[in-house]
Amino acid sequence: MQILDGKAIAEEIRREITARTAKLKAERGVVPCLAALIVGDDPASHIYINSKEKACRQVGIESRIVRLPGNTDTSSLLRHIEQSNADPSVHGILVQLPLPKGCDEKPILDAIDPKKDVDAFHPHNVGLLSQGRPRFLPCTPHGIQQLLVRSGIQTAGKHVVIVGRSDIVGKPMALMMMQKGADADATVTVVHSRTNNLAELTRQADILIVAIGRANFITASMVKPGAAIVDVGINRLPDGKICGDVDFDAVKEIAGAISPVPGGVGPLTITMLLQNTLIAAAG
Repeated sequence: MQILDGKAIAEEIRREITARTAKLKAERGVVPCLAALIVGDDPASHIYINSKEKACRQVGIESRIVRLPGNTDTSSLLRHIEQSNADPSVHGILVQLPLPKGCDEKPILDAIDPKKDVDAFHPHNVGLLSQGRPRFLPCTPHGIQQLLVRSGIQTAGKHVVIVGRSDIVGKPMALMMMQKGADADATVTVVHSRTNNLAELTRQADILIVAIGRANFITASMVKPGAAIVDVGINRLPDGKICGDVDFDAVKEIAGAISPVPGGVGPLTITMLLQNTLIAAAG
């Protein structure tokens, strides 16, 4: 059984990003810059933002963090986004989610210049992805794709079952896996909490990608022997321990490959954000 080591693969990709960032600076004098806006005092959000800031520093990307009070309203946040949109030295913009109740998420994300939308949430970028000509690839799905490819797991011709239909993971992951190309070319099924006979479908998966947000939701009886399992979930149990959406200890006994939580998909999500910022800066 193979452990899909997202931490090691993230480090490999970050070395590549560091070299490309240095080359861009040397040849064109351009330093990629990521502007991140965070509203309120949510501890988890601040941990994520600090991780992104540290990751930027490690690869030579400039980061600008705008920390706004929890009573910031939609209009105020939109003004900050417009400032970053108009600043040619800013190449990528992200708004840390979730937002407080006073901020309307959809118009805020839609206000980001699609050319600076390094999270790939803007409708323009989602549309380009659906047509197989993405400007940016969404960070978590792209991280999953890299985890599979760089671990030697082929997707072409395989049956990929995705558990979860979110705009952040499930939907874009399905779009990416059904595209033409060596890193995709899969037959894709999307299931979710309201799917009838869900376990019957997950047992058909050669590659099972789980992003449903329920601790230990996928059990051994729901997995095809030898399947590759990618666990996107991060859940905190009552005892404080972190676990994924897959019952790791049980499923690893029959899986061909499995990603751990933590140390699987998580490190790759931030890494692909860095790569998108570099792509935006390179033009």
